[in-house]
Amino acid sequence: MDLALFWFMLLGVLLAGYAILDGFDLGVGILHPIARSDADRRILLNSIGPIWDGNEVWLVTFGGAMFAAFPEAYATIFSGFYTAFMAVLFALIFRAISIEFRGKMESHFWKRAWDWGFFASSLLAALLFGVAVGAVMQGVPLNSRGIFIGRFVDQLGPYPLLVGVMTVAMFVMHGAIYLYLKTEGELQQRLHEWMWRGFGFFLITYLLVTIVTLVTIPRATQNFKDMPWAWGIVLLNVLAVANIPRAIYQRRAGYAFLSSCATIAALVCLLGLALYPNMITSQPEAANSLTIYNAASSPKTLGIMAIIAAIGMPFVLTYTAIVYWVFRGKVVIEKHSY
Repeated sequence: MDLALFWFMLLGVLLAGYAILDGFDLGVGILHPIARSDADRRILLNSIGPIWDGNEVWLVTFGGAMFAAFPEAYATIFSGFYTAFMAVLFALIFRAISIEFRGKMESHFWKRAWDWGFFASSLLAALLFGVAVGAVMQGVPLNSRGIFIGRFVDQLGPYPLLVGVMTVAMFVMHGAIYLYLKTEGELQQRLHEWMWRGFGFFLITYLLVTIVTLVTIPRATQNFKDMPWAWGIVLLNVLAVANIPRAIYQRRAGYAFLSSCATIAALVCLLGLALYPNMITSQPEAANSLTIYNAASSPKTLGIMAIIAAIGMPFVLTYTAIVYWVFRGKVVIEKHSY
């Protein structure tokens, strides 16, 4: 069994799980300013209140798995992207603080300050996640040892920023659909409009990113020659995107949410296909790239980790399923709610 490939695929599953679950959390934060009253703002917060911290377990697991399975890639990413990751860490911490501190004082100024902190930190985290993906797709300068030798500005640029904007748009759409499922009344009707706006924003950026990727990063489709089945992922992606407005129009928000989840999962899969066999692509010296083989741990380590994953993943999936089942249905504000 190709353990390096197995762990590359498992990292993709963890990344997709995080993007789907915490994606609508971040979308709720970005959409938070649309709430017109304190009651509406509390409803938005409590729609994710019981689950947001559990969703971030997927990101922690992703980071831990990369550290153990691909230590060379982990070291290069977390040292080369240090500034960006510190900004993401700040955003995630400040977002958590905003959620927890908002209701600690009965002060309008206090609550509104944390409301805007919740919005800004969610927006920053979503944007930076997308910029990181765009930088990895575009490639970064590495030396012969696979060490990042560029500057922080090398991680920015039109393409990574465009992917960052698309990520924000995608999470806004994903979050609006999720909120529609969790709310009712006048707030739900306004969220119906934001589902359309979110989808329109996402569709425009999605098409732009697709065109720019095909024109400027030809290696993104190289693996499709040897893996014709990959076109099935492209078809799934297109069908999932196309089904979102259909489901919104028919007011079948559950199907729209499933299509949004499928869209995110397909995009993560296409990212993996575009990178494979690289973990980090070196640009312009492609020979310096870190692949899933030269960046991997020993086969024994990967084998032991596979056994641990086989034992641990069912618990993670079971815990996630139970939490979502327990807190299903519309949001109800109670005495101890946020």
